[in-house]
Amino acid sequence: MKILSGKELSELIQAELAGEAAALKKLGCTPTLAVIRVGEDEATGIYVRNKVRAAAKVGLHSEDIHLPASTSQSELEAKVECLNSDPAVHGLICQLPLPGHLNEKRLPERIDPLKDVDCFHPLNFGLMAMGTPRFLPCTPAGIIEILLRYEVPVAGQHVVVLGRSNIVGRPVAMMLGHKGIDATVSLCHSRSKDAAQLMRQADILVAAIGQPEWVKADMLKEGAVVIDVGVHQVPDPSRKRGYRICGDVDQADAASRAAAMTPVPGGVGPVTITMLLKNTIAAARMQMGGPQGGDTPA
Repeated sequence: MKILSGKELSELIQAELAGEAAALKKLGCTPTLAVIRVGEDEATGIYVRNKVRAAAKVGLHSEDIHLPASTSQSELEAKVECLNSDPAVHGLICQLPLPGHLNEKRLPERIDPLKDVDCFHPLNFGLMAMGTPRFLPCTPAGIIEILLRYEVPVAGQHVVVLGRSNIVGRPVAMMLGHKGIDATVSLCHSRSKDAAQLMRQADILVAAIGQPEWVKADMLKEGAVVIDVGVHQVPDPSRKRGYRICGDVDQADAASRAAAMTPVPGGVGPVTITMLLKNTIAAARMQMGGPQGGDTPA
């Protein structure tokens, strides 16, 4: 079974992005990503630190804006507006999840679409759905990069996507079906009939259902390519920390049937962060007067 290493691929793409960032710096523009996080959630802090480190490696400037858990909705939105109006900031994201008293559904519309490097703003999501993107959502874009850069045949292939979230499942299903990618896509969710039968027909399976090790070998077609989006901590007394990291796929079991698979960790995650950096560079270029997307096949 072939391992589709996102870690190795992200290093290759980041080297390319470093060249693009250096070219923009010569023009007097340092691409800058601002990340807002609220509260003391440990996982959120880790995600943000990973993004900040990756940005520095590529030559981007980043701002880690840490607000207290007591921050109100109006205070958070005021901070977003402040960063919207700051010409030195090219990309802006608000790291989820937020404390329970905050309404995270309101935030995407508050971020300037030209700085919305997560591609959560309805305008940017709509452009992506039409196949004329300004930005591409980071995890779906990472999945496409993995498939294309590892030369996995996609055109005409049957791709089954497990999960219909607006962050991963729905947008990646749209993108895979766009002209230039040309897959035949089935989007499965909790109420899908005959989901197991569809999975066994999948040439490529994208697992993004949020259930640890749910996908087993007997659910796969022989020779399928498996993209495992899930990241979970499951108890494991044999480990020093008392847990281990796994995905939505039981990888040890699935390896008996899959032809290729992304590992967890080290699969989709690193490429997701890299796509965020790619979007930030694109945003900086746009804000300097460059093209605003719309010419990419995905």
